[in-house]
Amino acid sequence: MKALPNLLTSMRLVLALFMFVALAAAAGAAPWLSERLTPEQQFALQRWALYAFVVAAVTDFFDGWLARKLGAVTVWGAILDPIGDKVLVCGAVLGLLALGPQPMVVLPAGLILFREFTVSALREVGAGKGLKLPVTQLAKWKTTLQLVALALELFVSAWGAFGLPDDPAAKAPVEIAAHGLFWLAALITVVTGAQYWNQTRKALQA
Repeated sequence: MKALPNLLTSMRLVLALFMFVALAAAAGAAPWLSERLTPEQQFALQRWALYAFVVAAVTDFFDGWLARKLGAVTVWGAILDPIGDKVLVCGAVLGLLALGPQPMVVLPAGLILFREFTVSALREVGAGKGLKLPVTQLAKWKTTLQLVALALELFVSAWGAFGLPDDPAAKAPVEIAAHGLFWLAALITVVTGAQYWNQTRKALQA
């Protein structure tokens, strides 16, 4: 049972990889595969990519909760968990952008990617100096908001794949909610990135 948290984290990595490849193939970005797909198969890949993302996002909550509940917090789990989060978020962002021109998501998507890579670099530099950057409460909410916003954005992008009517009156409210949450997630992402930058700067100066 104590291996379950790490198993869930590893499953998140596998699901994130599947999701990204499925979205890339559905968008025509996998030449060895996409050219053989029918429109129905492309729609199916979009649906399964969304399902994989949702399941992976749910494991993000349960692996940490189970690790604390079972007393199974390990160094390996502490390493894998943030990697799994970043791979899932970055994979979803890149897959979303691959699906086609979406002006409303380009800027927040870029900000999220920039922040994630920057914080990863800060953690690496800090580790080399013996510094640890604790995860803040706001950063935890940031991850949750990112996952919810990305799930909505992927759903909007796969609207036709679910056989939903292409009626602006039905789609517009979901689209507005998705874009609004995504921009909010990007804003909080930038704020937490600035917090980590400030923490690292002060720690290195000390």
